[in-house]
Amino acid sequence: MAVVAFGVFVAADDLMVVATMLRPMIDDFGLVVPDDLGDAAWIVNVYLIAYIGVMPLAGRLSDIAGRRVVFVGALAVFLIGSLIVPAADSLSVLLVGRALTAIGGGALVPVAFAVAGDLHTGARRARAMGLLAAIETVGWVWGPLYGAILVRFLSWQWQFYLNVPLALFGMVVGWRALAPTGRAGRHVDWLGIAAMTTGLVALNVALLSEAKIQTVTGLDELTGSSGDDLTGPWLYALAAGALALFAWNERRVDEPILSTRLVGERSVAAAVGVNGLVGVGLVIALINVPLFVNIVEGGVEESAVRSGWLLSALTVTMAITSYVGGVATGRMGYRSTTVVGLFLGAVGLGLMGAMWAPDTSALWMAAVLVLVGAGIGLVLAPTSTAVVDAAADDERGTAAGLVIVSRLIGFSVGLAALTAWGVRRYDTKRAEVELPPITDAGYADAVVEATVDVSTSALAETFIGAASALLLAVAVASLLGRRPATRPVARS
Repeated sequence: MAVVAFGVFVAADDLMVVATMLRPMIDDFGLVVPDDLGDAAWIVNVYLIAYIGVMPLAGRLSDIAGRRVVFVGALAVFLIGSLIVPAADSLSVLLVGRALTAIGGGALVPVAFAVAGDLHTGARRARAMGLLAAIETVGWVWGPLYGAILVRFLSWQWQFYLNVPLALFGMVVGWRALAPTGRAGRHVDWLGIAAMTTGLVALNVALLSEAKIQTVTGLDELTGSSGDDLTGPWLYALAAGALALFAWNERRVDEPILSTRLVGERSVAAAVGVNGLVGVGLVIALINVPLFVNIVEGGVEESAVRSGWLLSALTVTMAITSYVGGVATGRMGYRSTTVVGLFLGAVGLGLMGAMWAPDTSALWMAAVLVLVGAGIGLVLAPTSTAVVDAAADDERGTAAGLVIVSRLIGFSVGLAALTAWGVRRYDTKRAEVELPPITDAGYADAVVEATVDVSTSALAETFIGAASALLLAVAVASLLGRRPATRPVARS
C-alpha cells in the first residue's frame, strides 16, 4: 500500500504542478496570451487527455499481466517523459514529453486502487480507498506549492529533473514490494481497448478544444471556441462511432474489458454517474476560484498567493475527509456517506454563487470552500469502493480505472461548459452595462468597476451550476447499495 500510494502521489503532483509553472513555461516558448491561448492551453490539456485515455488500458493490463509489471512499466514511461520535457526546444516536443508523463502517471492510479481492492475487503477496503483518495488530494495540494517553490528558487525544468530519481526509486521498491500476479492464458481485447481509447481521447479533445480557460487571468481572455468550426463536430462523431464499436465488440468477445455483469450492476452505474457529476462540480471550483480572485485583486502576484491559500482550504479539507469518507463507508454504507457529502458540497457551492461578491472577505470565502471540500472528499471513497466491490478478482484494475475516468471526464465536461456559459454570460452582461460619457472624469474607474461586477457575476452563476450538478448527483446516489460487500481477497 505504501508503494502504490507513492505512485498515486507522484501522478497527482505531476497533474497539478503545472498550475503555478504555466506562465514561465509559456514565456520560455514565446507564447503570448491571449493571442496564443489555444496553443498554451494544450500544455495542460494534453496531460489530461493522455491521463484519461491510458487508464482503462492500464487497469485491464494489470488484471492480466499483473500489478507489478504495469506499475513498474508505468514509472518507466513517466521517467522517459520527464527527461524529454526539460530538454524540449519546441512546443511540439514539450507536448510529447507531457503526454508520456501523463501516460505513465495515469497508469499508476488504477493499479494502486486495484491493489487496495486485492489486499482488503469490507470496511478495511473502504478505508484503504479513502486513504488513497486522500493521498491523491494531498498531491493536488502539494503540486502547485511545489511548482511555485521551484519557479521562485530554481526553474520550472527542475520539476522534471527531480521526477527522474523519484521514478527510479518507485521502480525499485515497486518491483520488490509487489508480487507477480499475472493470469496465464488470458488475452487482451486489443480491438476493444483501441475503440475505447479512441472514443475517450476524441471526446476529451473535442471538449477541451472548447475549454481554453486554464491559462487565463480573466473572463475577457476566454475564446470560447476551438477556432475551427469542424473540429468539435467531427471529433464528437468520431467519439460516438468509436464508443459504439466498443459497445458492439464487448458483447461478442469472450473476455471483454467491461463485463456486462459489472456495468449492469446498479451500484456501479450509480457510482460512475456520481463521479462524473462530482468532476463537473469540482473543476468549476478549482478553476473559478483563481479566476474570481484574479479579477477582484488585479495584481498577478497578490492574486496568485491569495488563490493558493483559498484553494488549499478546499483541497486540504478534501484530503482529510477522503479518509473520513472511507471510515464512514465502513460504518454507514455507500449511499448514506455519498449523499451526505454531495449535500454538503452543493450547499457550499450554492453559497459561493449566492453570496460571493468583489467585497467578500477572504475568511468567509475560505470557510465556504472548506464546506465544499468536506462534501466532495466524503464522496470519493464510497463511490470507488462500490465499483471495486462489485468487480471480480480479475476485473479490479478495470473497475478502478472506470471510476477514475468517469470523474476526469466530468472535469472535461465541466471545463467546456464553464467556458461556454462564462463567455456567453460575460458578453450578455457586458452589453447591458451603462457607462458615463467617455469625457467624464470618472469614466476609467466606472469601466474597471463594471468589468469586475460583470465578471464576478458571471462566475457566480457557474457556481450555482456546479451546485445543481451535485444536487443531481444526490438523486443518482440514491441507487447506490447500502453496505460494502465482503469478498475473498487475492494478494497483490
